[in-house]
Amino acid sequence: MQKINFQKLKKEVQEKIQKAGSLQELDSIFNQYFGPEGKIKTLTQNLKKLPLAKRKNLGKKINEFKEFFDQALNLKMKELKEKIEKNVKREKIDVTIPGKKIVVGHLHPLTLIIQRIQEIFQGMGFAIVEGPEIENEWYNFDALNIPDNHPARDLWDTFYLKKIIRGQKLLLRTHTSPVQVRFMEKHQPPFRIIAPGKVFRHEATDKFHEINFHQVEGLMVDKDVTVADFKGIIENFFEIFFKQKIKIRLRPSYFPFTEPSFEIDIPCLSCKGKGCEICNQEGWIEIMGAGMVHPQVFKNSGLSPNEWQGFAFGMGIERLAMLKYRIDDIRLFFSGDLRFLNQF
Repeated sequence: MQKINFQKLKKEVQEKIQKAGSLQELDSIFNQYFGPEGKIKTLTQNLKKLPLAKRKNLGKKINEFKEFFDQALNLKMKELKEKIEKNVKREKIDVTIPGKKIVVGHLHPLTLIIQRIQEIFQGMGFAIVEGPEIENEWYNFDALNIPDNHPARDLWDTFYLKKIIRGQKLLLRTHTSPVQVRFMEKHQPPFRIIAPGKVFRHEATDKFHEINFHQVEGLMVDKDVTVADFKGIIENFFEIFFKQKIKIRLRPSYFPFTEPSFEIDIPCLSCKGKGCEICNQEGWIEIMGAGMVHPQVFKNSGLSPNEWQGFAFGMGIERLAMLKYRIDDIRLFFSGDLRFLNQF
């Protein structure tokens, strides 16, 4: 039988156990010595072949080695288990803790305003309609009583497209008023509609002007619609929208597609009509243009002005949002700045 140096074996085992980084490695070390083919296991099986004196001496050394091995192994196992418990505690998932809120996108402030406008007018019996953003000259100008070379065309700076269809130049609509003509061509009164949408104008950008913005067009046609009907509906709209009683002021104005025409002012919500920078110290803010539908517009739309009458109005959605949320620069709506957008 091969002679074994137990002191050397203990040193060898000690080094292996100290280097072990997992319980699986310790299990492998144990098998090297005490497994079915391990060194100590083999040695123990061969003890019976030795004389009694040598058998006692070797058996004593084997037992001492086993105690040493068990002690070293248990210490290392304790160390590794404590390390594992710390890792488990650090990485533990507490299923009782509420989950973290997932950050999701939300509606743009202009979308929120448009939805609110639609809700209010729908509550007053108005239907929501749409029209194309690329228009031709007939619907954008001519049908609205703005013929070629008419000075009223100077009120809008138009983006013209190169394409011409059926002799008509195409353009980006400058207002939502073409929608009312398209609707009246295909529908018989009485009706009341609103048409929110984008419009485009080639003008300088500043705190109050953008090259593209949103308007909402309104139209009500019946046998006996009057300015009083318009005034009552708009006052009701502003009261619900701004959640307070709003006094409106009608000023005579000029629009080629309405007669009579007027502009509507409301008291400045910032200074309560006292005068400030926002309202240029006037105490009033222009909010929309309106009027009774011009007889020629009825004729161009295929309706008889002798039979029908109605009012039309148009207001800027950005202006409503700026007043409601106290925003002082229209360009913020299109900046993509999340510091601004996340407030809504």
